[in-house]
Amino acid sequence: MRVTTLFLAIALLASACAAPLRVERVKPSDFYREQVSNALSSGDVSEFTRIVLRQHDLLDKYEEEPDQAIATLRESVIQGSGGQDEIFALAELSLYRALRDDNKPNYLAAAIYAYTFVFPDDPRQAANALDPRTRLACDIYQLSLAEALEDKADHVVPQAGTFTLPFGAIDLAFDANALVWHDYRLVDLTPVGQLRVEGMRNRYRTAGIGAALSARPEPLKGRYEDDDLVGPNIRVPVTLVLRIEHPERQLVTASLVGSLEVHATTNEETVRIDDRTVPLEADPTAVLATTLAAARPWTSELTSFLGNAVNVKTRPTLLRAMQPYQRGKIPVVFVHGTASSIFRWADMANDLLDDERIRAAYQFWFFTYDSGNPIAYSAYRLRTLLSQQVQRYSSEAPDPALDQMVVIGHSQGGLLTKMTAIDSGDRFWKNISSKPFDEVNLSPQTRELLSQALFVKPLPFVKRVIFVCTPHRGSFLAGPQIVRRLVYRLVRLPADVVGVGAELTGLSSGQDRYLSLERMPTSIDNMDPSNRFIRTLAEIPIAPGIKANSIIAVQQTEDIEHGDDGVVKYQSAHIDGVESELVVHDSHSTQANPHTVAEVRRILLEHLKWVQPNLAPPPSDQQGQLPLKVDVAK
Repeated sequence: MRVTTLFLAIALLASACAAPLRVERVKPSDFYREQVSNALSSGDVSEFTRIVLRQHDLLDKYEEEPDQAIATLRESVIQGSGGQDEIFALAELSLYRALRDDNKPNYLAAAIYAYTFVFPDDPRQAANALDPRTRLACDIYQLSLAEALEDKADHVVPQAGTFTLPFGAIDLAFDANALVWHDYRLVDLTPVGQLRVEGMRNRYRTAGIGAALSARPEPLKGRYEDDDLVGPNIRVPVTLVLRIEHPERQLVTASLVGSLEVHATTNEETVRIDDRTVPLEADPTAVLATTLAAARPWTSELTSFLGNAVNVKTRPTLLRAMQPYQRGKIPVVFVHGTASSIFRWADMANDLLDDERIRAAYQFWFFTYDSGNPIAYSAYRLRTLLSQQVQRYSSEAPDPALDQMVVIGHSQGGLLTKMTAIDSGDRFWKNISSKPFDEVNLSPQTRELLSQALFVKPLPFVKRVIFVCTPHRGSFLAGPQIVRRLVYRLVRLPADVVGVGAELTGLSSGQDRYLSLERMPTSIDNMDPSNRFIRTLAEIPIAPGIKANSIIAVQQTEDIEHGDDGVVKYQSAHIDGVESELVVHDSHSTQANPHTVAEVRRILLEHLKWVQPNLAPPPSDQQGQLPLKVDVAK
């Protein structure tokens, strides 16, 4: 018994003398994970906040009565014994409580505390820019603000009024005119910061202040017009900001005053807070993804080829943009290929718009068409829509940027692109008739359509064309006759094209056979390497004064000149007279390839240098747009 007691005493003495401090090396990933753990990432507050709780002997109370711990910590701020460390802790603790109970007053309190931490009354008291709490506070602010104002439909609703807080209330002002964007009202504001985006190669975010949202532009005039660049599926990137004057001074009261602001980041990328210029939080990739998700262009790619076949909805020929016409910015027009859609340009547009030089100097337009139609007809529609838009916007006041347009086409879209930059004379007409056009007996409607589609002049405002995997001499996939016969049975052409075809084939079968047209061709017929149309188009050079560039994909091979991309041979895509030619080792759909994107970026910056002397900066107050100040040498 005495021996047992002795051993117990020794054990207790040994434990009492054990080292109270231990230092252990851990893996860098484990250490970093512990350091960045916070209420947003782990379901518990950060070590920064736990330190504050320990300093105020509130850690146990936080575990048992979090609301009481928050109230006690807030009292320390009111009494002046708490400062920036306590304010940050209050922001994170309020968010933690809100996340547990989905409590809007706590969300709003978290946003107010986070704003106060980032923008204290005395700017000299602001946290070091390298302090990780600064970025975390901005994240708490944006999530909490969006959640505090979200309705049951998951839309953020900014509005004036008095809002309840756990410790009182805040009166918020809001000018509803902030939701007017060009000729539209922004509706259905939806948070994008929490969206997972799949199917886009890169996701770009701008770190700043505010809650990043997407909004749907609703026409003030009540409906979307067919010639509007903005359509019903466009989503606009906007940022919601809660502004509080002298937030520290107001925190000691139970009644606060603030204001809500909505900023379209297409027009402005920064905001002034006190004496600081602060970037606005933005997530443009997520907004682009929501636009594409709303439009679902990939589901209609086949319909863009089959036209109005049975049970297939016709795709209208449209010219759309990511935002309304922007005076002073050069249009870049993207033209998709066969059985394709604007979705195929998404990665390239996303990457290009991340470059502030591109963003400041260019506006992106997208041409959508039924790609089974005759190429001459689709090209005529492209030229018509471009001409209408240029006339529409230059009629108000001259805009030199409109006259420096760039058109970029992929595959069949490259053929349409070329037909904006050539002078064909009567060469296309001679392919189907031995008689001069003026001597053929045609109805007025047919004569007008044929004159526009077959007698092509370069568009005076197009100054550069970029060809991507373009079958200038046709595609070997379009050559087999069985393919063309199958396509012809599936494709249904527009009514005006069918009418022209019937009239021409009627003349071809008459006694005076000066027309050689058995049937109206499809685009696949046109891209048969033996087809007279594609051969004629290949022979016509780019018009003087228009620059051209080629990007050609060739699958991995040492013999580039005899290679192909699976659809188009190098020898078909290569043309003389271009300013540059880049060969990319890739398949036919190379638009998202980083080398392809980098080459388009290089070309656009070179184009900007070339045309800059012809540009005049737009008025700085034009629709709130950013003035064109671009350092292309950057």
